[in-house]
Amino acid sequence: MSLLIGGGTASGLYTDTLIEVAAIVSAAAVFTQTSGQRSSQSALWLLILAAALAVLQIVPLPAAIFNGLRPELLLGYPWIGESRFRFISVGVGRTVECLFYLLACAAFFLAVLRLRAEQVSALLPFFFMGVVCNGLAGAIQYSLSEDIAIIGLLPFTINAGLFANVNHFSALLFVSVPFVVYYGLFRGHLLSGSFGLIALLLLLLAAGSRAGVLIGLAITVLSVIFLSARSRASGFGILLIFIGLSIYTIGAWTKIDAEVVDPAFGRGEFARTTIEGIKENWPTGVGFGNFQKAYQIYEREGMIFNNYVNHAHNDYLEIAFEGGIPAIALMIAYFFLLLTALVRVRRDTLQKAAFLSVSFLLIHSLVDYPLRTEALAMTFAYMNAIIFHKGFAERFTRKREVIEIDHDGDKLFVPVEMSRRSPVKAASL
Repeated sequence: MSLLIGGGTASGLYTDTLIEVAAIVSAAAVFTQTSGQRSSQSALWLLILAAALAVLQIVPLPAAIFNGLRPELLLGYPWIGESRFRFISVGVGRTVECLFYLLACAAFFLAVLRLRAEQVSALLPFFFMGVVCNGLAGAIQYSLSEDIAIIGLLPFTINAGLFANVNHFSALLFVSVPFVVYYGLFRGHLLSGSFGLIALLLLLLAAGSRAGVLIGLAITVLSVIFLSARSRASGFGILLIFIGLSIYTIGAWTKIDAEVVDPAFGRGEFARTTIEGIKENWPTGVGFGNFQKAYQIYEREGMIFNNYVNHAHNDYLEIAFEGGIPAIALMIAYFFLLLTALVRVRRDTLQKAAFLSVSFLLIHSLVDYPLRTEALAMTFAYMNAIIFHKGFAERFTRKREVIEIDHDGDKLFVPVEMSRRSPVKAASL
């Protein structure tokens, strides 16, 4: 559902609300079922702290706290017309909207963590279905004419696939590559996997994103090598190569896109202005969802045009601007958890594929805002659930367990899973 109607980037879309409600209801259905699956406590606490930070921004606080913390124009609204209490958020409605967005993604993430490892893997075809639908929509658009915008079907203008932003459509395509490689090489579907991989690269080319094609080729090569690596040393070595190639391809993307964006009014200017805003609001931030409103205060006079800046095109700077030091601390904590998870996920191919996709989305967030769409946010939540799911490691441990079988006077040790399927065949082997 999120991949079909969640490609908009504007605020207040009814399609996003439908997805969020569906995610919370679906998660509630999972939570009502008994599950022996353990959840990641560190990830759970990180989500609790993130939600608590968003709630704190919409709680009335004594106005004296804000003295000297931020400019006069960004003091926030007084509570019920009184100046004794104010909110951290300069736009409470937008912060509430962001909180609901976070809770929906968190609920979906935690629900997937409660599923068995087999059930988590069984969700992958639904992800593929969403990618295929977007790919078919994109193929039809690019084959019709140069004007590919679709207006009126959804509450936002569709410009690529089922997305409002062609870069976000490209992001969905290249984060799908590791899963397609996994499906083709490690699940025995080489023919369909090869066809899907070629289709993804051709769609990236048709989308007009030359850097997207570079990223697609890089992630394809890295997926084959990284997913095949077994030892910890080789995994870390490939990770370093992956980081280097990723930075290079993202840099190529930025350089190529500079032909479209005025160099004097591009991502560099966005970053400079955002950093200036961070410096004056670093203790508390301006409230999640309020980047657009607060950014305008720091714009240089010569940078004000008919087109306005809706995002920083760098999610990390934007989150730091909106959430201040607490948000920066949460981001650092997440990166730490992700890196520590790398040691564990090297045992399972699906988890390694998810790690690659999450890493590319995070690197893409350096120059864009892909996670501001429900489609990619829910995809991000699903991939993180695969990474932090404990069932894959437990399944690997069970496969390594052995039992003793007495066969013709000889004591043999075979894997438990093999002995359950066919003790006679296991003994003969």
